[in-house]
Amino acid sequence: MTGSRERILANVRRRQGRGGPLSVAEREGVATYLRRHPRGPLRPPPGDVVTQFRARAEASASTTDRIAVMSAVPAAVARYLNAHKLPRSGCVWPGLATLDWGSAGLALEPRAARSDDLVGVTGVFCAIAETGTLMLCSGPDTPASASLLPETHVAIVPVQRVVAYMEDGWDLARAELGRLPRSVNFISGPSRTADIEQTIALGAHGPYRVHIVLVG
Repeated sequence: MTGSRERILANVRRRQGRGGPLSVAEREGVATYLRRHPRGPLRPPPGDVVTQFRARAEASASTTDRIAVMSAVPAAVARYLNAHKLPRSGCVWPGLATLDWGSAGLALEPRAARSDDLVGVTGVFCAIAETGTLMLCSGPDTPASASLLPETHVAIVPVQRVVAYMEDGWDLARAELGRLPRSVNFISGPSRTADIEQTIALGAHGPYRVHIVLVG
């Protein structure tokens, strides 16, 4: 995929008469433009981003919970799965493998999702208060499939990673990642469609359920 992307961009540059790959000066010019580019109109900032995020997420049909510390995450996930009679096995981001899932009676394997996984547990890159949206960036320890394939997606969100606007999420990605990952996914509640007779159906293109555990 990386090779295909580079070939496509190289063709675009040739058509623009710009020749080969971007020079250091050209890259710096792009970076300077992005830093200086003014934002469009934004609503007034929320008083408490965590409260607004939770309200907007629930308005999008996600369910939410809040706990104090990361060590309590396995018990919180088990509590949710038990309450809804959902499987206690599935996949979890490798980046969350250090949590003691076994002590909560969960058999979550640190890997990308398989077709038979019914539960996927992930973290987030950040969460966006304005829309109740999760922002996930793919990588070796954060596989995108864990939030897309299973019927139930449980997302762990440290409250320090809740930002006011999507623009803040992109600013954070540029500052922390340097180079954007292969995919950035935005998730606002369970997958849904109204293509058939304008009737809302959940789980059409992804999970039927999205449960968010806020930590902190």
